[in-house]
Amino acid sequence: MNDTTRPTPQAIMHVDMDAFYASVEIRRNPELRGRPLVVAGLGPRGVVLSATYDVRALGVHAGQATSRARRLAPHAIFLGPRYDDYTRVSGGVMEILRSITPRVEPLSLDEAFLDLAGATRRLGPPTAIGERIRARVHREQGVTCSVGIADNKFTAKLAGALAKPDGLRVVRPEEVVGFLHPLPVDRLWGVGERTNGVLTGLGLRTIGDVAHTSVDTLGRALGQAAGRNLHELAWGRDPRPVIPWEPERSIGAEETFPTDVDDPDVIRRTLLDLAHRTGTRLRRAKAAGRTVTVKIRFADFTTLTRSKTLREATDVGHEIYGVACVLHGSLGLERARLRLVGIRVEGLVSGAYPRQLALGERALGHREAERAADAVRRRFGNSALVAATLLGRDAPRGPRLRR
Repeated sequence: MNDTTRPTPQAIMHVDMDAFYASVEIRRNPELRGRPLVVAGLGPRGVVLSATYDVRALGVHAGQATSRARRLAPHAIFLGPRYDDYTRVSGGVMEILRSITPRVEPLSLDEAFLDLAGATRRLGPPTAIGERIRARVHREQGVTCSVGIADNKFTAKLAGALAKPDGLRVVRPEEVVGFLHPLPVDRLWGVGERTNGVLTGLGLRTIGDVAHTSVDTLGRALGQAAGRNLHELAWGRDPRPVIPWEPERSIGAEETFPTDVDDPDVIRRTLLDLAHRTGTRLRRAKAAGRTVTVKIRFADFTTLTRSKTLREATDVGHEIYGVACVLHGSLGLERARLRLVGIRVEGLVSGAYPRQLALGERALGHREAERAADAVRRRFGNSALVAATLLGRDAPRGPRLRR
């Protein structure tokens, strides 16, 4: 760890939870501690979501097919995800971060940027703040995190990645070039498999190689914008500010079928499940939305979406399901084989929102029933109350947040 007692001119911090989903599972069941663990979708098309570091050393990584991970680590314990647990712990972590500074930019459930401007005058140098955060996260949430600190987002994120697991690293401005240039070129943001191939084809294997290549050469190989961006990053120049949290622009859920499905009854039951999951997330976020979108992905990966905007915002799963069925029916799919279906609600409004009762509609109805169901599930768990139509389905997968 590079320590210092002097604050950097601009202190940007990146906080990243260590093997987050796996760590939360260990927190829930301490008997898993010290054992190889993978959190993944367990169906035929499942993918890895998180893994302990001993399993990662065998080549298992997030986004990898679960079947591949099982071959690489046949001795590991494989668990399906518990998204409600991860969301709850994430909320606790974000509260800790916002107690340090209001300038927090979450990137996902398990990582965020912080702009420490102002916080250093109140809480001391960046290193002390980072250690304070790490201690509180471990004490209050029972998981660990790694912290990177630098004068820009790119360097801070990379510093934190190299401090993993459960570490902290500060890269001061005068250290940036020496820190970055020996690293492999695929550590640059925006360098995926294809771009890495282009760069190595040019003989550029380190970030330093990219830094000492002209922008014109990079532009001819990658396009002017991409070439200029990589050249700037290679010199540790990243002007992007930390953008504090903004309300979600949409909330939804989707499900990939274990095998392609052409049964309309199965698709409607899935839409019902997704609609209620979306409604639950909306109510939890104290939000409602006017536009309902249905997403359909066919067996050949072709994807279609259809949307309908309502007169009034809703957070009611029953209403979302009704619109989703109309949108799905309008596609005229008959027995088309589907790989994935999803529902998304957009045009969100927060807090209390006006609602005009329709003629003949009772003041108490689906909304109140679903809020009561929320209370039951909070107390007794998600499986305590399930729509009769969904009985016999596998336990619902966690929804993917859509922003």
